[in-house]
Amino acid sequence: RGQKVTSLTACLADQSLRLDCRHENTTATPIQYEFSLTRETKKHVLFGTVGVPEHTYRSRTSFTSKYNIKVLYLSSFTTKDEGLYTCELRLSGQPPVVSNKTVSVLRDKLVKCEGISLLAQNTSRLLLLLLSLPLL
Repeated sequence: RGQKVTSLTACLADQSLRLDCRHENTTATPIQYEFSLTRETKKHVLFGTVGVPEHTYRSRTSFTSKYNIKVLYLSSFTTKDEGLYTCELRLSGQPPVVSNKTVSVLRDKLVKCEGISLLAQNTSRLLLLLLSLPLL
């Protein structure tokens, strides 16, 4: 149907948790989405257009969306925020099409975002640099 979550990654940007939800985007139909946290079997809606975000998270979340990625930041991330994070996409229709990915987040296991984003965004530049080293 053209809206499928392809990956969900988590990293630490300063003191904020950053969740990158990458997805296919091959339809003009608006995408409904939801970021949630499941902790001790209870689901907490953080942000999105599907469920109502819980009051305790509203002031701590910020969100950006581009063509095929939705990025959620959760500020002041602590061990109390550990758990299973889910990114869910829904495409309107009968029946609605749902696609999601989940990632387990533990504060002491998180990597810093700079390494991930630098590598993901600048792979070609980095490869060019490495290939040109023998020429120097």
